[in-house]
Amino acid sequence: MTGFGASREIILQIGPVHITQSVVVTWGIMLALALFSWLGTRQLGLQPSPLQVICEGAVEAIDDAIRAVLPGHSDRVFPFIATLWIFVVLANLIGLIPGLHAPTGDLSVTAALAILVFLSVHWFGIRIEGVKQYLRHYLTPSPLLLPFHLISEITRTLTLAVRLFGNMMSLEMAALLVLLVAGFLAPIPLLMLHIVEALIQAYIFGVLALIYLAGAIQTQELRLQSEKG
Repeated sequence: MTGFGASREIILQIGPVHITQSVVVTWGIMLALALFSWLGTRQLGLQPSPLQVICEGAVEAIDDAIRAVLPGHSDRVFPFIATLWIFVVLANLIGLIPGLHAPTGDLSVTAALAILVFLSVHWFGIRIEGVKQYLRHYLTPSPLLLPFHLISEITRTLTLAVRLFGNMMSLEMAALLVLLVAGFLAPIPLLMLHIVEALIQAYIFGVLALIYLAGAIQTQELRLQSEKG
């Protein structure tokens, strides 16, 4: 099995609970990230090692991207956005390992990531603006727009989940079809295509999450500035 079917393959069953390959690979990625973070921060110094240089470069690049969109609150949202970005990159690229399939080719995984983004938008919005002030934006500029605001919250969460799932699943299916037609004569172009597409999809997912966060926070700030003015 390949693609979506393989990622949904049941590896272990505990009563009514089914442990699929997507779950196992996702846990493996989280464990690997935790272990790498621990090892990478054990010996930090003024004379950085190659590993420290790579880590600092990645952190700086992510921080610059966040500050470009949300300069006033980058320190608050950095841990979430950076973790999300790194996880999605690894989840997309792990399909390059023979026998494994990207967990982001499973709709349940991308739906879980989209729900995390959905909850984080409200979490940061409430923490920064307070419950009352944050909820007021659903009634502006008119209470009649409340249903449209709610529908927008639901549809963009669904879109976020389906977009990543659809692109990663179609990428694996396309690679399979090319291999069936051309055999193994074109492994390098397929490999490069997979890497580029995986990075692009991870970048888009992270940027959209960041834009949703920025929209929730900056909408409140603009409203408060207009009221003060």
